[in-house]
Amino acid sequence: MKVTLANLGLIGAFYILAIGNSHVQAEVKPDTTLGTAVSPGSGSNSYNITGGTAVGNNLFHSFSQFSIPAGGSATFSSTSGIQNIFSRVTGGEVSDINGSITTNSGVNLFLLNPAGIIFGKDASLNVGGSFIGTTANSIKFADGKEFSTNITQSPLLSMSVPVGLQLGGNPATISVQGMGNNSKLNPTSPVTGLTSTNGLQVKPGKTLALIGGNLVLDSSFLSAPSGRIELGSITQGSANINLTPHALTFSYPSNGSSFGNIQMSQRAVVSVRGTSPGSIQLQGKQINLRDGSLLVVQNLGKSQAGDITVNATESLQVIGRSSDFLSSSGIVNETLLSGTAGNIVIKTPTLTIDRGAIVMSRSYQSARGGNITINANAVSVGGVDPKDPSTVPLFGVLVAAAFGTKPGGDLSISTNSLSILGGANVGTRSFSSGKGGNVKVTADTVNVSSLNAPPGSLFISLLSANTFGPGDAGDLHLDTRKLSIENGGLVSVSSVSRGNAGNLTINATESIDVSGMKDAANPSYIGAIARLFILRTPTTISNNSTAKANAGSVTINTPKLSIRDGARVFVENEVQGDAGTLNVNANTLYLNNGSSLSASTKVGQGGNINLQLRDYLLMRNGSFINAEAGAAGNGGNITINSPIILGLENSDIIANAFQGKGGNIDITTQGIFGLKYSSQLTPENDITASSQFGVNGTVEVNNVGVDPNSGLVELPANVTDQSQQIASGCSNTNGSSFVATGRGGVPQNPTQELRSDRTWSDIRDISAFHTKQPTQAQIPKPSEILFQATSWRRNPQGKIELVAAKSSTNVQPLLSCAAVPKS
Repeated sequence: MKVTLANLGLIGAFYILAIGNSHVQAEVKPDTTLGTAVSPGSGSNSYNITGGTAVGNNLFHSFSQFSIPAGGSATFSSTSGIQNIFSRVTGGEVSDINGSITTNSGVNLFLLNPAGIIFGKDASLNVGGSFIGTTANSIKFADGKEFSTNITQSPLLSMSVPVGLQLGGNPATISVQGMGNNSKLNPTSPVTGLTSTNGLQVKPGKTLALIGGNLVLDSSFLSAPSGRIELGSITQGSANINLTPHALTFSYPSNGSSFGNIQMSQRAVVSVRGTSPGSIQLQGKQINLRDGSLLVVQNLGKSQAGDITVNATESLQVIGRSSDFLSSSGIVNETLLSGTAGNIVIKTPTLTIDRGAIVMSRSYQSARGGNITINANAVSVGGVDPKDPSTVPLFGVLVAAAFGTKPGGDLSISTNSLSILGGANVGTRSFSSGKGGNVKVTADTVNVSSLNAPPGSLFISLLSANTFGPGDAGDLHLDTRKLSIENGGLVSVSSVSRGNAGNLTINATESIDVSGMKDAANPSYIGAIARLFILRTPTTISNNSTAKANAGSVTINTPKLSIRDGARVFVENEVQGDAGTLNVNANTLYLNNGSSLSASTKVGQGGNINLQLRDYLLMRNGSFINAEAGAAGNGGNITINSPIILGLENSDIIANAFQGKGGNIDITTQGIFGLKYSSQLTPENDITASSQFGVNGTVEVNNVGVDPNSGLVELPANVTDQSQQIASGCSNTNGSSFVATGRGGVPQNPTQELRSDRTWSDIRDISAFHTKQPTQAQIPKPSEILFQATSWRRNPQGKIELVAAKSSTNVQPLLSCAAVPKS
């Protein structure tokens, strides 16, 4: 490609203009509206700002340009009694700040420039009070006056307090560039690297607020020790200012407002840290934290910390790790001493936590953990970053954890869709003696899948309330329409040490489907379990055969429960303790292809299984229901109430024991098919409750018949009595005979229909009998006909009598040959 002289001239002119513009921008110049004076400071590129217009406790300044070059400074001077300095930039140029902004007293400083503000990597704040940088058009006051950046209007200055920022259509961007930092976030240790001499920082207890159009934070460091940080992105609307004794706070009316985007990347950090820390609030449309970027409240004292609140009207994404994979992107509220941790509150249509990112509330030592509350249309928590070179890559985390002696916080999720994928963890944890928090999930659909989790690793996707220490685990309560667990996904309450597992309750109004495995050792399951392992480090676990803990109970309420392809639903204890109870209330229960529903224990009391089914229980292809005990444990009891029970292809119902007593099996059904009692397991479909070295259990099957009063059908009133359709033989048979000659004659069975192709007639000559007088017919008394009882009554003597309604059929009297006249 040729570069002509004309092109070189154009390029040169461009750079001259760029340098000139940079030089022009790197100045602080007043306009002529409010008496602001700017004079050179003591150092190079330094400016002293005096004058302005004071109204009560407020001081107003106006600039045509406000930019500070690298190494420079701008110092605002004020007299005693001034509490707020309001400065506006009216020239239409971006404020490019690469130096220091300073005040000579503890005043709050507002900087308004609707054209935009850029804080360079060398920018810093040395402000005695709070600092508010905004691209708003104006500031509103409590008396109705408005300090606007539009100088064509007469300035309306007020001595009252500011109450709001008014942002017009399409306000400009606020950008904060930084030099990077060494902050590190992992799932178990406190966040490090939260102290720095760089970036934008305010004095302890004060507010640092950036409110404008889009906000871009790149490698930057924002800090408000024991104070508050506000990041607000508004493209149309206003932000309300609330004055508190400790700091300025902001609220954002939703009516008539629209919001912009907040982007944090390249390890950008927003930190509120101290002995009495405040809070962080973000308000925007799309809010993204990437590349190890962090929102952190860290409590180093004895008082309660503030909250981290994120409101994103479209989406919140917390994704990935730093470029060196030493720190995760994350939102963390933690307390290190005795002060209670603050809460994390997230409201957004779409929440994504993926590729090793972390959203976590946690407490250490004697502090109580904070809660996490999620309100979103869709929540997705993913797994590891596929580019992570670590041998043990970090998975996505949404957890409230307790690392100290006090209880951890609770996790509450309200959403239409919850997806936990690729080895991600969602729930509550206890790592010490403090009790773990509870988990409450309300969702239309829930999907837990370990698909795409690193093969051969310990990473599995789970929704759980667990304990890894002597503290008890919390409870897990899940309300959903449809729950799907697949590819080794887990929904569980568990103990991995000495603490007791909590209880698990699942209410699914449509169905629950548990299917498949991650690998042979990691099937999909719903369970309450006490395991044989204890956590040693974040990456290794070791056997602890002396551990003692009780497993929790599991209660499932759903119309349809399906367990397939090696999946499990269970309560189980592998340590020295009792198993819990497994309760299933469903219309149908289907087990197929090696799946199981079980309650087992090693040395304690075996868990019980209680199945209450409205329609049927179907087991196929080596599936089983098991309340088995190992070692010295006793087998649990199995209670099944189902109209139909069908077991096929070597499916079993088992309550066996080894050294302890076998459990009892109590089945109530209208029909059981394929299964039969056996003293031991066979290749057929068995029901067994034996003990190899102890006392066998019992098996009781109660077949419930049809209630005779519930299915009676009223028969027709005129029923033919077949016994009266057979004529008695004549009393005088001398000279008489009757011959049946086959087809057309009388059938052998009197109940069969009489068929003939011609009528029968008597062709004998009976004229000789006509000479005798007719005789009277002799009608013998018919024998009494027996009728089946159809009802009962109590007679006057108080006794019960069975009664039958007599047939209304007219019965023809029996005839004898004496009735035939003789000739």
